[in-house]
Amino acid sequence: LPAHKPAPAPGIPNDNYAPGNQVPYGYPQHASGTYQGAGSYGFQVQPMGGPAGLAVPPVQNQPIMKEGTIWMPIPPPLPNCPPGLEYLTQIDQILIHQQIELLEILTGFETNNKYEIKNTLGQRVYFAAEDTDCCTRNCCGPSRPFTLRIIDNLGHEVITLQRPLRCSSCCFPCCLQELEVQAPPGTPVGYVVQNWHACLPKFTIQDERRMDTLKITGPCVVCSCCEDINFEVKSVDEASTVGRISKQWTGFVKEAFTDADNFGITFPMDLDVKMKAVMIGACFLIDFMFFEHAGDNKQRTGVWQ
Repeated sequence: LPAHKPAPAPGIPNDNYAPGNQVPYGYPQHASGTYQGAGSYGFQVQPMGGPAGLAVPPVQNQPIMKEGTIWMPIPPPLPNCPPGLEYLTQIDQILIHQQIELLEILTGFETNNKYEIKNTLGQRVYFAAEDTDCCTRNCCGPSRPFTLRIIDNLGHEVITLQRPLRCSSCCFPCCLQELEVQAPPGTPVGYVVQNWHACLPKFTIQDERRMDTLKITGPCVVCSCCEDINFEVKSVDEASTVGRISKQWTGFVKEAFTDADNFGITFPMDLDVKMKAVMIGACFLIDFMFFEHAGDNKQRTGVWQ
């Protein structure tokens, strides 16, 4: 008797069908205009309305296997939630892993940073890629302005982070660091603003109306050995702690020879999804300010420079 062949899933052609993980119908795998900022992952940045010309919507709640990576299942759309941020409603912790760039290790030539953003199950929630020109990266170092694009598992750019060129020295309190968070791209949902302090790294998280919603306070010395470095996320009056951004210790070799950092972010499950996105933006700003190497001397920007 011939072996039983299961019926294909909706939206998948009958020819050469095989059971297992399938790429949802409409996944931009071979389309032209691939987003180069994501390196070899080949994401196609699509408008948030969905890929053009599709009569059948993508298969929902299916993790996507791409280059051996399991993506987080696609949640259904939610009312009053920016498209693509539905993932954040289901998690209270995020892990961010910066990818090691071999070119930087061998030559010291600064390349665009790339990050994997995962949940606690190890499923990729987003992929983030810096989009900065070569001259800016290598002339301005970690103080550089940047645009960082955060992409979901369908190749849609769901969050855009924009950092203008600002001073990070406590000697210039009128021109400190700032980051704008857009979700979807072009629509601001919040800001991360550095606050002046003589010795502590302090930030304020603001909503789209520039109203203060949360505070971030880091340690006096942003340097340690064999332990994590914690930035506490607090209420506006700083009376209670509501979350944490932690730079995780990655070992002597990785800390000494690369600028590829790992971070963990915790926040309440019921926190406004927009503020969760802004906390992710705050993590990237903290990475560039305090943990991004600047050439061979590994000098870091921060409150004291």
